[in-house]
Amino acid sequence: MTDTAQSTPFVRPDMQAFLDALAAAGAPAIADMTIAEARASYVALHGMADRPARDLAVIKDLSCPGPAGDIPLRLYDARETREPGPVIAFYHGGGFVIGDLDTHHNLCTEIAALMDLPLVAVDYRLAPEHPFPAAIEDCEAATRWIASSPSELGREASGIITIGDSAGGNATIVVGQSLGANPAAAPVVLQVPIFPLASDAMGSSSLDDFADGFVLTRAAIEFFDAAYKADRADPRGFPILSDHSNAPPTVLATASLDPIRDSGRDYGKALIDAGRSVVYLEMQGVTHSFTNIRAAVPSTQGDLERVTAAMKLMLDHG
Repeated sequence: MTDTAQSTPFVRPDMQAFLDALAAAGAPAIADMTIAEARASYVALHGMADRPARDLAVIKDLSCPGPAGDIPLRLYDARETREPGPVIAFYHGGGFVIGDLDTHHNLCTEIAALMDLPLVAVDYRLAPEHPFPAAIEDCEAATRWIASSPSELGREASGIITIGDSAGGNATIVVGQSLGANPAAAPVVLQVPIFPLASDAMGSSSLDDFADGFVLTRAAIEFFDAAYKADRADPRGFPILSDHSNAPPTVLATASLDPIRDSGRDYGKALIDAGRSVVYLEMQGVTHSFTNIRAAVPSTQGDLERVTAAMKLMLDHG
């Protein structure tokens, strides 16, 4: 490949149109916002860019006990009632600093509908008010609660599917590792980290190549990192540091234009080196957050459907 080709990565036309629109809007960078402004901006971006929520038979707010009080949850299901089966635990993205049940509501309805499985979204504590490892502790506690098939859930979990985007992808991996070491009432039968932070992105080629102009920026990553304060020697912060020999079956998705792309690639390599079962999908020509911009970038709906198709494949044959 020539140097010219390396310096001009492939960008899908609909993705380029969205990037051009963001640049023309001239909104302040997330690193220049207050925490409250950053959170409001994230809600606004997803509200503008994502496809409408699906109508489902069940969308119900719940809560479960957590290490620092009740953890808000939201149950999604295309069916009123269920036979025992897998239950999806979803952890939202946003650098562990922004994001909530509403920023990922539309996406959660889509995943629940495409998978035809119950999904429980976890509204974990956010930094900087609650730095590392508060979010992970909440995600693990909520997942253990879901696995116990509590009466409030109204669904008997035969297994847990952990899934999340970005920071939620990090939580997906870490919860799988925690439940592997100390099993819950139901096993993790599949994990689905989507453009996750698994290894330290600082110093990676993708961070240099896509530092600015591709939705997630280096400055934003540094902003989240400073707020979350993850211990760089702790596998709960950087799960690449953990043992991968017992990792659950995995569907791992990255984006080719993502500054933390190489972190996801590192994790895929670690799984393969450990001999684990993994489907790796790198979505070409799209950026970080492609799962939440499916109206603004219509081709990304197909990317999400590829992820769910791989999930079904692994559940059937994993």
